[in-house]
Amino acid sequence: MITAVPSIRVGHHTDLVGLTGCTVVLAPAGTIGSGEVRGGAPGTRETDLLRPGMLVHEVHAVLLTGGSAFGLAAADGVVRYLEEQGIGFDAGVAKVPIVPAAVLFDLMVGDAKARPTANDGYRTAAHASREVPEGSVGAGTGATVAKLRGPDCMVKGGLGTASAERDGLIVGALFAVNAFGEVLDEDGGVLAGARPGPEGDAGVTPPFPPQATNTTIGVVATNARLRRERAHLLALAAHDALDLAVEPAHTIWDGDAIFSLATGEMESPQAVVEELTERVVPEAIRRAVRLATGVPGAPAVGEGP
Repeated sequence: MITAVPSIRVGHHTDLVGLTGCTVVLAPAGTIGSGEVRGGAPGTRETDLLRPGMLVHEVHAVLLTGGSAFGLAAADGVVRYLEEQGIGFDAGVAKVPIVPAAVLFDLMVGDAKARPTANDGYRTAAHASREVPEGSVGAGTGATVAKLRGPDCMVKGGLGTASAERDGLIVGALFAVNAFGEVLDEDGGVLAGARPGPEGDAGVTPPFPPQATNTTIGVVATNARLRRERAHLLALAAHDALDLAVEPAHTIWDGDAIFSLATGEMESPQAVVEELTERVVPEAIRRAVRLATGVPGAPAVGEGP
């Protein structure tokens, strides 16, 4: 799990009726954060601050949420919780929690009026722990994938996590997978692919309506000591690793966003950190769909129509 990185904690809010939810990753004091957004349909908060050259380098939490742009309201609750704990960037008159956030579009399943709220974000942060349930939970509750033939042929997505360790260096990943594209297995075959349409699968992909109904969002955390510039390179490497598990990724219909967190406990070459990242990101994505539970209109991998 991503919580193999010491002091990283995760909380979920899961709405199994509305089929939406959010996930909060809490970081220890001194964590350096960055991130990268790709694709044509992002929904984010605080991402400009994560670029190299910006004033504030610390990140106190990351929110991944369903509910499309409405779900960004959950970040307000995370900020409120952290402020009550005295956590934040010291601006003199107040400590301001830095909470980058990204949304995915899950309004096609469940209740389109169900969205994570500020109160949901607060409770999720307050109950964060080292345990990380996977599948149709948190930000992955209403996630779907493989919409190349349209939403009628999609498969259930979800949330997954993984980690790897080498000589004390730990890299962990947590992803909510709601991709337009299909999810590939370890050998490059299709693990979660678009189901045949009503007229069968003739091998031809019809045009997909230009709707922003997708997005894969995630967090990569490490106990390595990284400057902001190296943390940004880590986010870039994580996007490259996303390409190994989702095809196509970073499309005009996706707002793929990945945040990187470095807790600064040990020195490690950048190449080693990125090598482990290339292992854990695809594994987390595959676990997300393998452990998901099907919903009406979106069966899980291995389920019937």
